[in-house]
Amino acid sequence: MIEELLKYDTELFQFLNGLGTASWDSFWLFVTEKWSSIPLYAILLYLIYRNFGWKATLIIVVTAALMITATDQLANLFKYGIKRPRPCQVAALKPSMRFVADGCGRFGYFSAHAASSMAAAVFLGLLLKKHYYYLPFLLLIWAVMTAYSRIYLGVHYPLDIITGMFFGALIGRGAYLLQRWARLKWLGASTESA
Repeated sequence: MIEELLKYDTELFQFLNGLGTASWDSFWLFVTEKWSSIPLYAILLYLIYRNFGWKATLIIVVTAALMITATDQLANLFKYGIKRPRPCQVAALKPSMRFVADGCGRFGYFSAHAASSMAAAVFLGLLLKKHYYYLPFLLLIWAVMTAYSRIYLGVHYPLDIITGMFFGALIGRGAYLLQRWARLKWLGASTESA
């Protein structure tokens, strides 16, 4: 059953990766770069500060840092525990796939990019949804685009992405609950405000 799942995963990868064209390569390379999200994070940090003040912002930033560390470390634990090669490392796939990325790591299950972007989207979406109704949807679109970029570039299978997004959503929700508890404990802030 696992082998059949991996076969379908490979076929879906080949289909999705094959949709790419040279004219879109630079766009997806930009999307996948972590630094490309810095302007988004700066805007979100400003919105958090504006709505919660500097003390709560400090707690939220520390919680976000813990959340991203957790997603990266869990992804590494899976990658080096399961050791599933990335598609760009599979000799049988190389002739038929589009490899656009600048490099190709060894193992890919699961995607840290997908996990951390989904964790951030869930965490920040839950945090700011009361103040900005459409923001959670925009953040989810951003997370899905970041995750898909990994397939487009040839460095992850769809199952790597789906698993990463699943764990990212769980960790993002947990981080949201953690920051609510921390703000209530240390600031006496009402959990209704977040």
